[in-house]
Amino acid sequence: MNIRIQGEGAFASALVTLSAGEEFVSDAGALYRASANIDVDVTTKSRGKGGILGGLKRMLSGEKFFLANYSVESGQSGEIGLAPTSMGEVWAIELDGSTDWLCAGGSYLGSTPGLELDTQFQGFKGFLTGEAPFFLKVSGKGTLLVAAFGRIAEQQLDGEMIVDTGHVVAFEDTMDYKLSKAGSSWIQSFLAGEGIVLNFEGDGRILTQSQNLSEFGKVLGPMLPPR
Repeated sequence: MNIRIQGEGAFASALVTLSAGEEFVSDAGALYRASANIDVDVTTKSRGKGGILGGLKRMLSGEKFFLANYSVESGQSGEIGLAPTSMGEVWAIELDGSTDWLCAGGSYLGSTPGLELDTQFQGFKGFLTGEAPFFLKVSGKGTLLVAAFGRIAEQQLDGEMIVDTGHVVAFEDTMDYKLSKAGSSWIQSFLAGEGIVLNFEGDGRILTQSQNLSEFGKVLGPMLPPR
């Protein structure tokens, strides 16, 4: 299997080349092109687990209910092109099985079949952030594709860091995190336009996105003509 990130900046995508017997999984709707010998199977299961309950839990994390599973029908290799809905970068993360990753809502694009997808509750304050109240937990050994709105930046944390909830893409599950107000009071936090942030503490990698899709939607929405 070969995974190649195509393009840079706002219009990145991923091209996955599969050989006979290999498979790949993506968020439903991520496919924009495929070889004629690629078979697409729509499922709610992740690595044989989950079913309908798994699909509902993914919806609570801001992802799609269905997953698309790709395989090659003939003995020849085939290609699938995957792209996120929002404009931004696509990154490939290699998991060696020792550390899990948590993806914020909408950042999961695809993964190799050796990775298992589950959800992790981020706390009741998550209902107040405007983001999904659950994170998508990715564990196992393989390659994970994540997408962002805008540019992706990686921080290697060894201590503490505060990140706006709307700018979190994914992070290693080796750190403690909690939701809290951005300012000294809730009134100051919301007047500053920040509201709730994530406080990370520990040692691990964090991927952030330069743009906030929810805030962009608030600006764009009033400009659109009524239906």
